[in-house]
Amino acid sequence: MRLKCEFKTEKIPVANRMMFVSLIKDALCKVNQEYFDKLYKFEEKNNKKIKPFSFAVMLKDFEMKGEEISIRDRMVLNITTVDYEFGINIYNGILNTKTFKYKDFVLERLKISLVKEKMINEEQVVFKTMSPICIKDKANNFLAPDDLGYEEELNYIVDKALRSYRGYGLKQRLRFEKILMKKVVVKEQIRAFSEIAGKDTFYVNAYSGIFKLSGDVEDLNFVYQSGIGFRKGQGFGMLEVV
Repeated sequence: MRLKCEFKTEKIPVANRMMFVSLIKDALCKVNQEYFDKLYKFEEKNNKKIKPFSFAVMLKDFEMKGEEISIRDRMVLNITTVDYEFGINIYNGILNTKTFKYKDFVLERLKISLVKEKMINEEQVVFKTMSPICIKDKANNFLAPDDLGYEEELNYIVDKALRSYRGYGLKQRLRFEKILMKKVVVKEQIRAFSEIAGKDTFYVNAYSGIFKLSGDVEDLNFVYQSGIGFRKGQGFGMLEVV
């Protein structure tokens, strides 16, 4: 299930992913508090379970101004999910959100619409990233597509996401082939990181571009629908079929 949510705003922060995470949380709370708690809380703590969605933000006619982005046209929030329950709740939640305020930034909803999904019918597919892919190793080091352990860790996180969603992992090992990808350093301000590290800024090394993925058809459709990699629920790893 894929959604296209259009907003009007004068500006957003450069480190904006947490703003859209907050928007998603707020929208879910408005329509289904029980579902929100199931997705984001576990025994009164934050639930670290892999989220069944990803998102990507597209800007039209914008200008960078220091730590802010000035937007003259509109902003589009694209959301993809493999979980129909999440899709219905986030659709209704955003539909019930006329305006959303985050710090000094205000979003005014213009339109929300469903986007037709493509169906993958073959055991290999070429993807294009809508938001960059984050892959890291067991020591929390960010990996590049050319690094030796990249494919191994990509398989690890997809297998883990599948187990969380359907109860069992990959049917077949995924094969990753880079076609054209470039590094994207994403700046974020995450409260939990600030409390632990004493710094208010966190940088994520991710990669955007085009790549080929081979594997089981059902697994590939899951990757397309839910996103790929780490931090999917924070706006990384949303894909489009080329």
